[in-house]
Amino acid sequence: MRQRIFAGNWKMNLNINDGVELVNRLKSIHTESLIIVCPPFTMLDAVSKAAKDSKVMVGAQNMHFEEKGAFTGEVSADMLIELGITHVIIGHSERRQYFAETDETVNKKTLYAISKGLIPIICVGESLQQREAGNAPEVVNRQVEAAINGVNTDKLIIAYEPIWAIGTGKTASPKDAGEVITGIRDTLRRLLGDKADDISILYGGSMNGSNVNELMEQKDIDGGLIGSASLSYEKFIQLF
Repeated sequence: MRQRIFAGNWKMNLNINDGVELVNRLKSIHTESLIIVCPPFTMLDAVSKAAKDSKVMVGAQNMHFEEKGAFTGEVSADMLIELGITHVIIGHSERRQYFAETDETVNKKTLYAISKGLIPIICVGESLQQREAGNAPEVVNRQVEAAINGVNTDKLIIAYEPIWAIGTGKTASPKDAGEVITGIRDTLRRLLGDKADDISILYGGSMNGSNVNELMEQKDIDGGLIGSASLSYEKFIQLF
């Protein structure tokens, strides 16, 4: 069943005390939405312990597609699971842009996460140049198809995040975002059949309290992958 989900990607921000305090405040919120927080690796243990036995889920911002090995600086699925992590962001635009993430590695990470019982939050999105050329739907749907190649489950989340709207304060119009996300839903149906109707699709790209209602009115948008607004309790709860 599709869920209304708001996932906070804290990126390289906050510290352990800030993260724990934020989660402790979020635990008291009464909402039908699923709340996920994705802290930096250094605070996953503390935040996961703070969120234990609450409705707040904890995700990681990345993982490797191998079980173990000589991969300096990387973290495995088993390491995340050991900390009580339930979700993992895969293929974020910043990972693709700065750390050579490709459609191939996104697919490997997706398959491995699912095999381990982690729920991947798979990020897809176009650049400004691709959007201006009118290629956004083609680019995004190609990324979706590549990411879930070999997948046969609804235990995943898709996040549409136009690259040009990440951390810029710009956002796609609700109509444009809705059209792209409906295209993603159609692609999922083609590839996964009825399972597609149980997959939540989030919008990521400067979603905040001033635009959340219009975005959420779009029939195929189920929530948001939230950046800067998730670092503040007061701003984050405006979305639920």
